[in-house]
Amino acid sequence: MKRFADYLFVTVKGICMGAADVIPGVSGGTIAFMTGIYEELVGSINSINGKAVKLLFTGKVKSFWKHINGNFLLSLVAGILISILSLAKLMTYLLEHQPIQTWAFFFGLIVASSIFILKGISGWKFKDIIMLILGIIIGVVVCTLTPTQTPDGLWFIFLCGAIAICAMILPGISGSFILLILGKYEYMLGTITKITSGDGTLLDFAVILIFVLGALIGILAFSRFLHWLLASYHRATLLVLAGFIIGSLVKVWPWSDMATVAASQHPELAALPSFVWEDVATKYAGLIDYHIGGAVCFALIGFILVVGIELASNYISKKKGSSPTDADNIQDA
Repeated sequence: MKRFADYLFVTVKGICMGAADVIPGVSGGTIAFMTGIYEELVGSINSINGKAVKLLFTGKVKSFWKHINGNFLLSLVAGILISILSLAKLMTYLLEHQPIQTWAFFFGLIVASSIFILKGISGWKFKDIIMLILGIIIGVVVCTLTPTQTPDGLWFIFLCGAIAICAMILPGISGSFILLILGKYEYMLGTITKITSGDGTLLDFAVILIFVLGALIGILAFSRFLHWLLASYHRATLLVLAGFIIGSLVKVWPWSDMATVAASQHPELAALPSFVWEDVATKYAGLIDYHIGGAVCFALIGFILVVGIELASNYISKKKGSSPTDADNIQDA
């Protein structure tokens, strides 16, 4: 039986997941994976099935709540919502004005989590290396896709919600980045910002509602497939997911989008026709501050933060005699 403090800790993890989900290129699934709640999350979502619906509509609310691991899901979702609603403006500001330091921090987080995940793998075999490389390749391909122009219709918002939520629970693949690829990241972030600022219209609320509906349907369907993979091909699935995380590093490299870096330091450049990094490199290279020292510092902060969380988690696990994290569970099959 989990205590209140345990669920409070789950809420904190949810806040971290929400903060990651707001950033294009950083996956909330990565945070879930590295904090040891990934499989419980997938299993809990998968338990929202026909049996759960039957328990609910026959008045067996207590049994329904226990069946879906309700306390865990409520604690986690509360943390995610708190984070998204409170950090949307902050993340928008940081990405616009301090992109190098922001990306460097998340780069350090992901590097550290990748090291701990790989450290937890024992008994390496050739097929394990193949699965890991496959995951890395898929992660790199997804993270290097180019954003496109797409419609603003509610039907497409529904589709975006269904697709993005699937990415959000996959380590290494960011739901926010999927929205960026679909051309709806700024649109959705702007809608959330307007609502939290009290300037939202009925259409803005409708957009959020439709997006959430799509996300609910998408995650319920996808979690069943993911749960089956974890049950049937546990080691291979976790290795591919670990590869996703490593592959995502190409997206969070602090200098991967120099056009954004240039615009953050010299807003007047954003008004140039066909504003791309090649133009800036030719005409304004001397004006760009690469902030290498600051990037290293923030990357180290992110790295040390993960190391601290891991050490604290191991200490707590030993004190309580609890089970290890997902990364530690990638043992010989």
